[in-house]
Amino acid sequence: MTDGLEFKIASKNREFEQISKMIYETFVEEIPRYDPNPDKTLVDKFHKYNTYIICLNKGLLVGMLSILEKRPFSLDHKLENLDSYLPPFNSICEVRLLAVQKQRRYSRILQGLFTKTVEYCLEKGHDIAVISGILKQQKLYKHIGFKPFGPVVGTVEASFQPMYLTPEEHYKAKSTLVDIKSAEGVNLMPGPVKISPEVIKAFNKPSISHRSEDFTTLYNDTKKALTELTNAKKVELLTGSGTLANDVIAGHLSLIAGKGLILTNGEFGERLIKNTERFDLQFEVLSYPWGKAFDYKQIKHVIKENPRIKWLWSVHCETSTGMLNSMNILKEICVNNNVLLCQDCISSIGNCVLDLKDVYLASGVSGKGLCSFSGISMVFYDQLLNTTNKSLPMYMDLQTYSQKNGVPFTINSNLINALYTAIRNLDLKTKVKENTLLLDLLRNAFCGLDLYPVIENKDNCASVLTIALPQQFHSDLIGSQLETAGFLLGYKSQYLMEKNWIQVCLMSDVSKKYIDSMMHAFKQIIKRPAKCFQGSKTSQEYSVCKI
Repeated sequence: MTDGLEFKIASKNREFEQISKMIYETFVEEIPRYDPNPDKTLVDKFHKYNTYIICLNKGLLVGMLSILEKRPFSLDHKLENLDSYLPPFNSICEVRLLAVQKQRRYSRILQGLFTKTVEYCLEKGHDIAVISGILKQQKLYKHIGFKPFGPVVGTVEASFQPMYLTPEEHYKAKSTLVDIKSAEGVNLMPGPVKISPEVIKAFNKPSISHRSEDFTTLYNDTKKALTELTNAKKVELLTGSGTLANDVIAGHLSLIAGKGLILTNGEFGERLIKNTERFDLQFEVLSYPWGKAFDYKQIKHVIKENPRIKWLWSVHCETSTGMLNSMNILKEICVNNNVLLCQDCISSIGNCVLDLKDVYLASGVSGKGLCSFSGISMVFYDQLLNTTNKSLPMYMDLQTYSQKNGVPFTINSNLINALYTAIRNLDLKTKVKENTLLLDLLRNAFCGLDLYPVIENKDNCASVLTIALPQQFHSDLIGSQLETAGFLLGYKSQYLMEKNWIQVCLMSDVSKKYIDSMMHAFKQIIKRPAKCFQGSKTSQEYSVCKI
């Protein structure tokens, strides 16, 4: 079972009742292959010989096909000397009655049905299957691996192309399709990200004490790997989310006399204000429209005109829009004006080549770009921390960590082991290069549909593309339909829903074939009638329409 979808062989009376209704809906009402009847059910003439592969969602039939193993097949009646068209085989079957709920087509249901069919055929010793493929769906059948043969059969109203499928052709074709066995689908979210088998294996190793010598070695190796990755002098690890890391930064800024400056141009810049307010700090805010670059001349002017400004805090990669704010320019401004620079690098670490030299404090997390399990946050620092008579809570005081060899409190060895493995497996330069190419591909594909990214190309982080949808489309409905199709995008955050935005994130390991498949599914979704997208975005209640 995956994402609420169950693929199985039909065995219950209720399942067979639903099958007869779906056959009627598909092959009488949609495709005029059989005559209508008042019961609106249709039992196939080969029913007693059929094996039905079905897909259920919470007990309801959403997709099906039948396998006929006894000859003559229905195709034998349509095409004389059927075997003469086929490559050599030992055992043959016929696939028939392929049907999927209209609103669920172009989804993993189709591949799941055929994956289950191939498994069944291999168990039964069949090495080839034939099908009468609907003419208008030839591209779909070919994606699955079917090969056309012989002349078109059927009627003008219902024409079919004979095709065959072998296990070899199916598995070859799977390179262009979503793998139905992947329960999480294709992960295009900012988090949680896809975890590699190596990282999962590292996480599953037996836990060890945080006071053991082995843990100390692992812990220090992990910190060294992080500082080498970011060119930071030091880093401390905490059990918690990125919000905790930013709270730690805010706490340490509260030890500095003077006031600060916070820059915002998105959701997470605005959240820094909330972190800071809770420590009762004095600060000013330069707020820019979401998706617009900072005005660095203005920032420089404000700092020069306000000598009490002692620190500046901003987000490096603004996840809400995909904006990559310039750390280098901010470093230059801060160094020249004796201002401490702090950076939220939660979405940039592991996604961008970072240089945290001359950055006073920076936050990061084990998930997102580092592609490990969430649960470890980190604070990087580049110099000795300010010390005053004022104290912070022990867990938030980085001095506590430096005085206790970095492990003053209990920390989970499984999470640390997974994080260390993920960092070792990360080829950051290659990842950035490949993601830049994929981002250009995505940008061009969306622009070709008159849908435009929020961020201009020169300012866009290579791992986040945010698309502003026009009013006739609702981001939460588009996102949910893509999710049904097996592509998990960012769309559920409140700020995305309010702005009618969707996000394609490349933080996980994503190949071009999945990007192509996602864009194919997206195009099919937006081609659907406008009434399918009517409804209240606030209530999230939509009219139901059949497509």
